Amino acid sequence: MAEKSSATETPETADNVLYAAADGVATITINRAGAMNALDTDTKVALRDAVLRAADDPDVRAVVLTGTGRAFCVGQDLKQHIELLDVSPEVTFATVKEHYNPLVTALATMQKPVVAAVNGVAAGAGAAIAFACDFRVVADTAGFNLAFAGVALTADSGASWTLPRLVGHARATELLMLPETIPAARALELGLATRVVPAADVAAEAGALAAKLAAGPTVAYGAIKEALAYGADHSIVETLAKEDELQLKAGRSADHRIAVDAFLAKGKPEFTGK
Repeated sequence: MAEKSSATETPETADNVLYAAADGVATITINRAGAMNALDTDTKVALRDAVLRAADDPDVRAVVLTGTGRAFCVGQDLKQHIELLDVSPEVTFATVKEHYNPLVTALATMQKPVVAAVNGVAAGAGAAIAFACDFRVVADTAGFNLAFAGVALTADSGASWTLPRLVGHARATELLMLPETIPAARALELGLATRVVPAADVAAEAGALAAKLAAGPTVAYGAIKEALAYGADHSIVETLAKEDELQLKAGRSADHRIAVDAFLAKGKPEFTGK
């Protein structure tokens, strides 16, 4: 579980994670339908590397993350987990630092929007990965379960950071200590879902949202993500200074000038992402 990726472990050759990019949108699909998209080591390596690839590609202006079959992702592959646990807990849990942490960091901090197309159940690390995305388009048949305590573990994959920011501290405590499946409609009420759609429409709805975002002002979107993350745990004075810094960055972008010129000409801006 703690093995490091080799030069041959790339998204293009990893059948358990599919990668496709077109029209500014990268679509990353966890492809272990027979295992409910559980995350074994190979899948974690491929998923981490695919997300990093999308984050680093200047031609990608939005990302869709989804799964195949009945699940979005049920989290850690417990069959492999128990085998490794019998060898060494230290080796087993090195996966948090080597796989989950860089994956979630990339999702949360990449300078472009990420849409989770939650096609089915998202549990444990799978739920946390969805929460690290900027938007969650959720099938009406899907659900979330913060299953960590059910296997006597604490939160990882960023859940202790993202969850309180989505639902508040008290509700996050409840969902983590008393885990149960949260149906899609309830997830929408709690703020865990951006929108809930019929299961057959998840891919299309997420793709349309990503296409809209990919056609937008990418530099400004990246600055918005950075400003929100910074403001979550800094003072108002510090946050105002950060806004000043980021506004200058956005103001220097080509898209800002395009937008202003289009406004004055009473036209529609065609953003370049630069």
